[in-house]
Amino acid sequence: MMRCAYAQGQPQHQHGAVAPRSVEEARARIEAIARVMDSAFLIPGTSVKIGADSLLNLIPGVGLALSKGVSSYLIYEARRIGAPPSMIARMIANLGVDFVISAIPVVGWVGDVFYRANSKNIALLRAHLDQLYPGSAVWEQPPQAAR
Repeated sequence: MMRCAYAQGQPQHQHGAVAPRSVEEARARIEAIARVMDSAFLIPGTSVKIGADSLLNLIPGVGLALSKGVSSYLIYEARRIGAPPSMIARMIANLGVDFVISAIPVVGWVGDVFYRANSKNIALLRAHLDQLYPGSAVWEQPPQAAR
């Protein structure tokens, strides 16, 4: 069984994925990163939230590379904690769509606010991990603010 270098020294789960305690830590970490990337800031006077992904994409070239690099890290973590290859493929497809949208100047900036690849990918991973580790409080959604 091949182990990921990042997970060496940690107890292993099925298919070489890291054990539950480490999974809980990874779940909390990637949930926080996805939130910052997709919905960290509220646009004043609206109910629309944007994240660092949208803001970084305002910087031509470098911003796109940085935001998609962070999104790629989330996929790497999903693989490390045991997401199946089919889910990883869907996550990469979501990121690909986000990349194409973000690469279009002006139109992409607006589209990036509404197409949240990181949130989509976390939802996929959440559903998978909730099946493996039922009852985990880490993935519970924060309460919605009153509108």
